[in-house]
Amino acid sequence: MSDRDAVGEFLDKWRARWPEWGVAEVFVPRGQREPVLAWMTLVQELTDAAWGGSDPRPGEAKLGWWIEELQGWARGIRRHPLGAVLQKFPVPWTQVAAALPSLRDSRERPVDAGDALAQMRSFSEAVAAIETGLFGGDEAGAPAVIAVNLLQLRIAHHPAEAAPLQVLAQAGEGGALAEWVRQLARQATVDAGSRPRRVFAGLSRARLLRGTPADPVPAIAALWAAWRAARG
Repeated sequence: MSDRDAVGEFLDKWRARWPEWGVAEVFVPRGQREPVLAWMTLVQELTDAAWGGSDPRPGEAKLGWWIEELQGWARGIRRHPLGAVLQKFPVPWTQVAAALPSLRDSRERPVDAGDALAQMRSFSEAVAAIETGLFGGDEAGAPAVIAVNLLQLRIAHHPAEAAPLQVLAQAGEGGALAEWVRQLARQATVDAGSRPRRVFAGLSRARLLRGTPADPVPAIAALWAAWRAARG
C-alpha cells in the first residue's frame, strides 16, 4: 500500500465521525485542507488511544509508541503514514509528545469542571502550538477553545463516565451527562485559534447545543456554524 493510500484510510476514519466537515471545509483555505485533515486525524488517533476501549493498557502502549514517533518527527524520521503529510512542517512535535502522558491520565473522571479543563491543559497547549505553526491564528486564546473541543470528544468514548463527579452528585446518574453537555455548550467558544480550529470549534459547539455531542449536525446547521466561526 502506498503512503497516499494509507493516509487516505486514516483520513476516512476522521471523516466518518465528522461528515459535516465536507460542508464546513469550504471556509478553510484550499492549500490548508489536506494538512488540516491530517492533523485532525492525528489528534483523533491520539485521543482514541487515550480514551478508547474498556481496558486502558492497549491505549497506553499506543501512546508510548506515539511519543517515540513524534520525537522522531522532530529529527526528520517518520514511520506513520500521517507523517508523509505532517512531518515536514517545522512545528514543535516534541511538545505534543511531552503532553501525551497528561492525555493518558485524562481518562480518569474529573472532580469538577475546573478539574476537567485542567486535565486538558497540557495537551491543549501543545495542540495550539502546532496549529499556530501550521495554520496561523491567535495562539494565546486557543488552548481554552481546544480544551472544550477535547472534552466534547471525550464524551463519545465513555459517556457514562464523562461527567465530573460534582455534576454527577448534583444531577444524579440519569441526568449527569445531559447537564455536563449543557455546561460544555455554555463554555464553548470560537473566538481564538487558527481558522481551521475555529471552524471545527463551531461544529463542536453546534453538536453540544443540540445535546448530541457524538452525532453529526445537519448540513445547513453545519454550514451556518462554520460560517459564523470562520468570521471570528
